[in-house]
Amino acid sequence: MNRLEEGAVLYHGSYCVVEKPDLSRCAMFKDFGRGFYLTSSKEQAKSFAKISATKAKSKGLIPYSEKFAHVSFFKVVGTEALKTFAFETADADWLHCIVAHRRSGAFPEILNSMQSYDVIGGKIANDDTNATILTYMGNVFGAMGSERADKMCISLLLPERLKDQFCFRSDKAIASLEFLKSEKVALE
Repeated sequence: MNRLEEGAVLYHGSYCVVEKPDLSRCAMFKDFGRGFYLTSSKEQAKSFAKISATKAKSKGLIPYSEKFAHVSFFKVVGTEALKTFAFETADADWLHCIVAHRRSGAFPEILNSMQSYDVIGGKIANDDTNATILTYMGNVFGAMGSERADKMCISLLLPERLKDQFCFRSDKAIASLEFLKSEKVALE
């Protein structure tokens, strides 16, 4: 897991250019809660930009004829003022945190312990992993939170292949992002 470092360049994929992130426009019930998500993987951001454009087309936010999505580049500044937490690997604590943020009432102690952080980082649970996480939340692998269910779910997620993500959750965290530029991503 890459740590959040001063001067790091992170990427955000979307159907539009994002120069000034707005937390009020960020979706709820994401992996680490409501926030502005970035990754150190430009390829992951490109992939998410394409997915975002497809979803935006289906919701009528952009025309079906749109040929491009966008990756916005940000430099991280002022990290010393941020309270950050990073999951080193995709383990049971990471899985429980994701489920706590995605399902109301699941693992409330974890949800409460994460509330004070400006930025949370860890492996990304993206569209490729959703089916496995939903299966876990449906208790198909055993009782959610049990050692057996946790191990089964994590092994199926292939955590060594997962990229990182950083969720900027507070206004202070957003203020630590300096927009650099954006690049178009062709929608094949």
